[in-house]
Amino acid sequence: MPDASSELLEQVNQALAARTPLRIRGGDSKAFLGRPEEGVELDTRRHSGIVSYDPTELVLTARAGTPLAEIEAALEAAGQMLPCEPPDHSGATFGGMVAAGLSGPRRPWSGSVRDYVLGTRLITGHGKLLRFGGEVMKNVAGYDLSRLLAGSFGCLGVITEVSMKVLPKPRMCASLRLEMGVHQALGELAEWGAQPIPITAACYDGTALHLRLEGGEGSVCSARLRLGGEEIDSGYWQDLREQRLGFFAGQGTLWRLSLPNATPALSLPGEQLIDWGGAQRWLKSEADAELIRHSVAEIGGHALRYTPGDDGFHPLPAALLRYHRSLKQQLDPQGLFNPGRMYREL
Repeated sequence: MPDASSELLEQVNQALAARTPLRIRGGDSKAFLGRPEEGVELDTRRHSGIVSYDPTELVLTARAGTPLAEIEAALEAAGQMLPCEPPDHSGATFGGMVAAGLSGPRRPWSGSVRDYVLGTRLITGHGKLLRFGGEVMKNVAGYDLSRLLAGSFGCLGVITEVSMKVLPKPRMCASLRLEMGVHQALGELAEWGAQPIPITAACYDGTALHLRLEGGEGSVCSARLRLGGEEIDSGYWQDLREQRLGFFAGQGTLWRLSLPNATPALSLPGEQLIDWGGAQRWLKSEADAELIRHSVAEIGGHALRYTPGDDGFHPLPAALLRYHRSLKQQLDPQGLFNPGRMYREL
């Protein structure tokens, strides 16, 4: 298991001395997100390997460059999983998964990447390799800072190691397809959300509502009989997570819209796919970016463009941007790491 933390730290300190920005990369599976970057490449893939994993403790610690596929294979062998169901996108690394903070179809029912991060090791913009958090839930020293790194896209430092909580895989799983209209689908999801139905994924594709039921055999079978519909292959959810469904094929600008729960159907130009039981909408549209973002912001959401460009992330309010700048200044005072990746001002 190659430990290249000293080499990564040396490269950071050389960049600090030369005041040269760094472009942090893992598998580059999310390189299309955010603004184009300039800087010397710092490749974390040389720093890989599972450091510790005891299935009885439900905690896994691995270096940042470890392929996500390797992590999932080790968990699968023990009958466990990453509950946030992060996308691999053909080559994601463990550190990149945390840095991007993206979660799959199970997100509304099990939590996000951030919710399962217990501890991290980080190279800061001061040229120091620091440890935050720990490997057990009761060790909360630095816990919030570790979680803060989820979704930071490498703008705060170089993640070198992550400890995450994992969970056992469900005993039983069933996937259903129910034909209905979009308004009925959103109404049913809102009603089912207040009931003890073991739903762990829900997606509407324009003609039918797809559901995943997981849990004990009794609860899954009972819900299966109650809801009806036709049973489908469970591989549907992996195809959704990895954007292999027909909706994602072809040309067009792709947007990821994050919305409050129970948001009704949106009247935006283009095609839509409803995920996360309605809290996440995928939109393929050539409509003006300002129109899309304004429409989403009016209902308390935000829009992330999944097609490369200069303005991928939803603009921040002035007050929140000040907090981001202050945090960046504390951890990366020279603006060394992924400058401008998320926002031009950072």
